[in-house]
Amino acid sequence: MENLSYPIGHFECPQEITQQHIADWIQVLETLPARLNDLVSGLSAEQLETPYRPKGWTIRQVIHHIADSHHNSYTRFKWALTENKPLIKAYEEKEWSKLFDARTAPIELSLTYISALHAKLVYLLKGLSKDDLQKYYLHPDGNVPVTVEENIGKYAWHSNHHFAHIEGLLQRKDWI
Repeated sequence: MENLSYPIGHFECPQEITQQHIADWIQVLETLPARLNDLVSGLSAEQLETPYRPKGWTIRQVIHHIADSHHNSYTRFKWALTENKPLIKAYEEKEWSKLFDARTAPIELSLTYISALHAKLVYLLKGLSKDDLQKYYLHPDGNVPVTVEENIGKYAWHSNHHFAHIEGLLQRKDWI
């Protein structure tokens, strides 16, 4: 079950984040929209309703979750860059995934949104200074500081994590 839940493992932030890490992570964020579109284009309504693991989200819910999560992350980047140590608001991702739109909306809505959002995010991230990368927000679970550079890594991992959920299901079902 762990392999189905975390097919690429858990996020592990390097002790020292290099410019190469950041460039690689931004590349993941830049390519996710096209990779995701390619992966799910042509899936049937029935396939979209298939959970990626037992008791897991459906492919549709995963795609809508990526849009919701990365929307929140984009806002967190902006807060960290414009405010002094802001305490962010967490959101109940499991509850969001139960909402009507996450369960029923066409995936094209979120795929289009992810494409636009990632274009804006990547543009922002490529223009950050070394000082900007050290700015941070506080996560409410323990008031843990999360730097901009660490958040880039987290969301690159998050992109690959959910991509692997969908890709793994498609491979197990022999749909690709």
